[in-house]
Amino acid sequence: MLQFTDTDKRNIIEMHNISQSYDGGNSWIIQNAGFLVEDKPGKGQFVVILGMSGCGKSTILRYIAGLQKPTEGTVLVNGKEVGRENRVSMVFQQYSSLPWMSVLDNVGLALRYQGVAKSERDDRAMELIRQVGLEGHEHKFAQYPSLSGGQLQRVAIARSLLANPEVLMMDEPFGALDIKTRLNMQDLLLDIWSEYHPTIVFVTHDIPEAVYLADDIYIMKSAPSRFVEHIHIDLPTDRNRLTKRNPHYTELVHEVEDKMMSVSGMT
Repeated sequence: MLQFTDTDKRNIIEMHNISQSYDGGNSWIIQNAGFLVEDKPGKGQFVVILGMSGCGKSTILRYIAGLQKPTEGTVLVNGKEVGRENRVSMVFQQYSSLPWMSVLDNVGLALRYQGVAKSERDDRAMELIRQVGLEGHEHKFAQYPSLSGGQLQRVAIARSLLANPEVLMMDEPFGALDIKTRLNMQDLLLDIWSEYHPTIVFVTHDIPEAVYLADDIYIMKSAPSRFVEHIHIDLPTDRNRLTKRNPHYTELVHEVEDKMMSVSGMT
């Protein structure tokens, strides 16, 4: 089991002795898992979770977002049990925009629920719409084929950011995109992270993507799952396409691949 070292930094996310069963304890999907993400003031953290399909990666995100409670154990965000006061947003692989609403209204949805006047929320939503490259599409319905898959994920990211999250969960958000769109979205996400500094917890099956985006990668073994490997990605913070030509980037990809193959054989 991977041991997490708790320093004097503020803890953003803590999980203690997490277990998940759906049949009254006859079998366990996750068992005795721990997880810790500490604050990096003025920077945030970009954490990527890897693991075989079905090991519980998405379930971990759902715990943090408050969408599911574990069978056993404790989940804390900023030292408190997950609740409405926690500023956590989530972007899913499936397109999550409301298709009967415009791009502008989708992006401003969190502000609407906060009671912000329409003129103000539209102004603030437009700022993010411009930033994610959707200006000119703001009055279209947020649905396919009016918007492409990449554009719909931009809507979801902009909506999540406008909610001013301290923690942003992303569950394979680029998994359904074509390769060109996926690469562009990776760069857009790094740009957004460098400007807004949220703590991002990102699930993917794409190892080169994980190495390109992450500060730290954590690997889960198959059920009963828990975190078993940690790889710190010591690449420059300011990354671009040239980063992928760096021999050290290639070495890290191979290291993570080897760890994944090793973990897949664990019981």
